Amino acid sequence: MARTHQLNVLAALDRAKTRRYHLAAAAIAGTGFLAGAYNLYSATLVYRLLGRVYFADSARPGEPGALPPAAAAALNGAAYCGTFAGQLAFGRLGDAIGRRRAYGLALALVAACSAASVLSFGRTAKAVVATLCFFRFWLGVGAGGGYPLSAAIVAEYAGKRRRGTFLAAVYAAQGVAILLGNAIALAVSAVVTEADYVWRVILVAGAVPAAVSFYLRTKLPETARYTALVAGDPKSAAADMSRVLCASIQEQELDVSVSGVDDKWGLFSVQFVKRHGLHLLATSSAWFLLDLTYYSQNILQKDLLAKLGWLSASPAAAAATMDDAVEEVSRLARAQALIALCGAIPGYCFAVALIDVVGRRRLQVAGFLAMTLCMLALAALYDHWASDVAGFMALYNVAFFFANAGPNTTAFVAPAELFPARLRCTCHGIAAAAGRAGAVLGAFGFFPKRGADAGEDAAGIGTRNELFVLAGTNFLGMLMTLFVPESKGASLEVLSKEVVYEAVDVAGYN
Repeated sequence: MARTHQLNVLAALDRAKTRRYHLAAAAIAGTGFLAGAYNLYSATLVYRLLGRVYFADSARPGEPGALPPAAAAALNGAAYCGTFAGQLAFGRLGDAIGRRRAYGLALALVAACSAASVLSFGRTAKAVVATLCFFRFWLGVGAGGGYPLSAAIVAEYAGKRRRGTFLAAVYAAQGVAILLGNAIALAVSAVVTEADYVWRVILVAGAVPAAVSFYLRTKLPETARYTALVAGDPKSAAADMSRVLCASIQEQELDVSVSGVDDKWGLFSVQFVKRHGLHLLATSSAWFLLDLTYYSQNILQKDLLAKLGWLSASPAAAAATMDDAVEEVSRLARAQALIALCGAIPGYCFAVALIDVVGRRRLQVAGFLAMTLCMLALAALYDHWASDVAGFMALYNVAFFFANAGPNTTAFVAPAELFPARLRCTCHGIAAAAGRAGAVLGAFGFFPKRGADAGEDAAGIGTRNELFVLAGTNFLGMLMTLFVPESKGASLEVLSKEVVYEAVDVAGYN
């Protein structure tokens, strides 16, 4: 393996202290990521209203606000499939045409489909659901593209000492999106009384952050790492970063080599398997196992909220009219916001604060371990929770805290740092798509039969076996994390083996 020096412009980026352009890149990527997350996570509120407006006559007994299973599966499936496709397609596109251009296309798709969702009309309820499924699929494609592209943009702009913090902050926009969606639902339901308008306003609001991010991204140039290492134009990269850093960077003054390490191999080559195959397997598996657990836990939330009295769950609710639908969504929004404030948001903040101190792998191992112990405690004391749903809810939130403080954040960070620039978006998209596959399995297929026939107890908190299985998936996630190398404080080019420093250079950059 040849020994080379790092390009001057990339070394300058690595060593740069936090400046305005770092914050700008993180804000642009975070706003775009927020837009996609907002549209995906606001679905719970929207589907509740759709059930009341279009399926009140066909609702199941005791569930007046619920969509029929077929309609709910179609809408969720469209969004999940679109996200899965977008992660793979835009991951590849980001490596082919550049992060900036591909991200613009993804954001335009999110903004257009968010706005177009308002046009989901039809003579029948099925027609409304069908048109909304169409828009939700393509919105999911754009939102899915935001995963690899936002991660690559921030990773390639950030300095090596604070890169994890910026990546974690971008992913924390997901928590902000949850709060924003519930806040908008509360505001709209306080002003608009017609249920059919409320869900449309909630959806169209998702176009605003996407449009803002689409515009702001024009203010930053393509990342220097893509321009220099993928497009093969280090002088243009130096010129772009000179403007960004307000400094003079002259590549021709250094004796550098862009292709010092055999860089002709691709994703399906023997060389990739030898150097990064295990990294891709480990990051994809950990993300898959995390989302399998995360989304399986989410299916317990509705029953828990009803048992705690945070949602309408009385038999009289079956006779509720459409006028009560807006109030019901307002109650659900308040409950979801409270859960986010208790578990998700503190977890994200913890990750942002400590990821560059503790390291990615330690956070991920600790998170999976804590989630394993929480699931084991819930299962071991299963009979107790029938009379203590509040206690169950508290431990449930502890599990979500550690998920967001650990693997739910680090699973997003690691794939953006470990792979070569020419394959960075592609590999991140593959890992994210593996996570989405886990989400689909957790939400639809892992525990497909619920309710009285599934042997639930009176508390409606799932079966003991489910909790033991979730503990097992968390433990497997912890084991797979051991194969993910620590990337704290290291240059992207060293991690991806695109450059190998001589001893004197290592001392100079650390």
